[in-house]
Amino acid sequence: QVQVVESGGGLVQPGGSLRLSCAASGSIFSIDAMGWYRQAPGKEREMVAHITSGGSTNYGDSLEGRFTISRDNAKNTVYLQMNSLKPEDTAVYYCNLAQMGYIYWGQGTQVTVSS
Repeated sequence: QVQVVESGGGLVQPGGSLRLSCAASGSIFSIDAMGWYRQAPGKEREMVAHITSGGSTNYGDSLEGRFTISRDNAKNTVYLQMNSLKPEDTAVYYCNLAQMGYIYWGQGTQVTVSS
């Protein structure tokens, strides 16, 4: 099976930065895409960033320019660099992986932006 584990969340002040990591392990043959989503209390899950096997990326509304997704194929790991963080970025951030028509989700990592 495939396991997806997020790390790097925590408490950061407004204007600060965090880098989240998402490491996939297990039966990894060919990753089609990986992405980041987030969910704040009382809100629906929102797509943050997505990267395909070909390296193309897309971002959620109003996030491109502050957030950057990247990957290390040798480590089966995707990163989310978050800059100029705002209190409204506070959420649980989830990573997912698509392979062979299946979607695998991590357990999430909490990001809290507060002074």
